Amino acid sequence: MAEAAARSAIARPTLCRRPELRAVIEEHRQRHREPLTLTGITVQIDQLRAGIEALAAKVRRHEEQLRRSTRP
Repeated sequence: MAEAAARSAIARPTLCRRPELRAVIEEHRQRHREPLTLTGITVQIDQLRAGIEALAAKVRRHEEQLRRSTRP
């Protein structure tokens, strides 16, 4: 995490708090550790799913905020 924070100029606590950023970092770690085995691919799919779910939740929150702000 420290190296990712330094390279990205994003504070380490921010990287730790944001699941989509943690997923990207973890995917990078796994890619360099595990060969492309069925287990490795399963891990990557799980990480991708977690990132997509986090992004979808964020989009839903933003949509709800927009709906509330546009109501008279």
